Amino acid sequence: MIRSLAVILIPLVVITIIFTSTPKDHPVKEVEWQPVLATARKEAPFQVLAPTNLPAGWRATRVTWVPQGEPYLNGETSPRNLWQIGFLTPQNVFIDLNQGDVRPQEMVDQQSRAGTADGSSVVAGQTWQRLISPDGRTRSLVLRGPDVTTIVTADLPYEALEAYVSTLSSSA
Repeated sequence: MIRSLAVILIPLVVITIIFTSTPKDHPVKEVEWQPVLATARKEAPFQVLAPTNLPAGWRATRVTWVPQGEPYLNGETSPRNLWQIGFLTPQNVFIDLNQGDVRPQEMVDQQSRAGTADGSSVVAGQTWQRLISPDGRTRSLVLRGPDVTTIVTADLPYEALEAYVSTLSSSA
């Protein structure tokens, strides 16, 4: 009887340990973004923005420069010249900067998670449109220009987005 009980309990204990243990944290993969920025600034038909003087603890985790017509997601050609850079804040919140020059509304809808108008913000004398996602979680700031549309998106208050936007510069 003890052997029968052991045959039943040992696999149950092993299964319980396997499925209730906490998964190991995966380290964040940081990317070297300055070389990609340099290439984008040489090739883009618009002024490419990037943050300067970010506080300690910010980590670049995504950087992309895709010229129009080049392969992008799933090997499909990019409909626009596209610059993207994303950072994790010290609190591990992802903040994303996207710039594109063709089909801007499509890019804005995608990046803002179909955000709807929520007022405006003025940063460094420029008026940015505020967007909020349908679930109220994601906020975006959008600057539309004749040559490029810029969108900054994160699950942060507008004030945090405005602070990030104030670090953006088109010069090295």
